[in-house]
Amino acid sequence: MTTVNLISQLIIPVFLLLVVVYGVGKKVRVYDCFVSGAKEGITVVIKIFPYLLAIFVAVKSFQASGAFDFAQELFRGVFTAFNVPIEVIALAIIKPLSASASLAVFTNIVKTTGPDSLASTISAVILGSAETTFYVLAVYLGAVGIKKTRYLVSVCVISDIVGIILAIGVVKILFSLG
Repeated sequence: MTTVNLISQLIIPVFLLLVVVYGVGKKVRVYDCFVSGAKEGITVVIKIFPYLLAIFVAVKSFQASGAFDFAQELFRGVFTAFNVPIEVIALAIIKPLSASASLAVFTNIVKTTGPDSLASTISAVILGSAETTFYVLAVYLGAVGIKKTRYLVSVCVISDIVGIILAIGVVKILFSLG
């Protein structure tokens, strides 16, 4: 076993042990604090569940209604004009909505076009360059009870668009694949 593998396997258990030792050293009731935190975690999950359910239903409705296919066709001309693979459209549209759905789309792109293709490379960079905006807004704003978002949604969507455009540009410039 290499040193890196050994370190990667031991880092979390060692960290947990250090936290417990530190807590005992400070005369903190570590187990009671852990149980208290776990109780608060359940409360948070119950508090944000309606927002998670709402975003899940919204994503599924977006896909089932045909709006997803319509949006893909809408952007097809722009992507074709800039020599960006058509497969990337699906990821660019779904990324702001759902991380798990975008990961599934990315996996499909890699399987169908190959890991070294332009579509896979651009998709990988988009995956790291854009946020799951609507999921984050639903969960975090819902968890703290913010209802008036004013410009927040439009600023987040614009930043996603900029991130996606920059991801495409950087890949095309640095990798000169297309």
